[in-house]
Amino acid sequence: KLSMTFTYLADYLDRSYEVMSKAQNALIYPLFVVAVFIGVMALMLTMVIPNISAVLLDSGQDIPIYTKIVIGFSSFLVRYGIFVLIALIAFGFYVWQFSKTEHGKVVLDSLKISIPYVGDLYQKLYLSRISDSFSSMILSGVSVVEALEISASVVGNSAYASILLDVEQDVKGGSSISDGLARHPEIPGIMIAMTKVGEETGELGKILTTLTKFYAREVTNAIDTLVSLIEPIMIVLLGVGVGILMAAV
Repeated sequence: KLSMTFTYLADYLDRSYEVMSKAQNALIYPLFVVAVFIGVMALMLTMVIPNISAVLLDSGQDIPIYTKIVIGFSSFLVRYGIFVLIALIAFGFYVWQFSKTEHGKVVLDSLKISIPYVGDLYQKLYLSRISDSFSSMILSGVSVVEALEISASVVGNSAYASILLDVEQDVKGGSSISDGLARHPEIPGIMIAMTKVGEETGELGKILTTLTKFYAREVTNAIDTLVSLIEPIMIVLLGVGVGILMAAV
């Protein structure tokens, strides 16, 4: 079944690329907006506010408390901003080095799927990848144990890879796949139920293919919703941040 297996592989890679590229493109925009927001606020606090605060302080008038807070924060950034930047760079380097270790991968991958809303998007993305790769291998004639092991190596998340390897050990011990999945709260009930139906009917590959399409739609819908919400939220936050500075002045 070599030719059939490569056909499944081609389809799997095509679907994975489509889903991953859409997810990455959806996250690039909010990161760019956040970076611009931070840059604008930093420039105003380090270049604009100090000049205005000098005039306000020299006037000798009473200054409202919120204006004092903005001036104090601006003075802190002017004096210690370089140290804050160095600390952030050092922290980023530490996280980068930490992510290369096995323990770091597990911690960061677990954190990735636990972040509100974004974590739900990542969960659906990984579940789609698991069901897609697992169904492709089952339909190609690969054994269940080997399919679980290979799926763990390609899922791209240490937390889900560990789950699949645990399920592999359960299957080797005589347990069913659905019972092994049910022991992990990260696996949703619909995936456990669909897997159980596939095991009982002998159509596990086809059932998982259906589940793959379901999660692919869920990922697409979640990304579309996220993109539609990000733009107005970021505009409001940017307006509120600049508005607070202007009101303080």
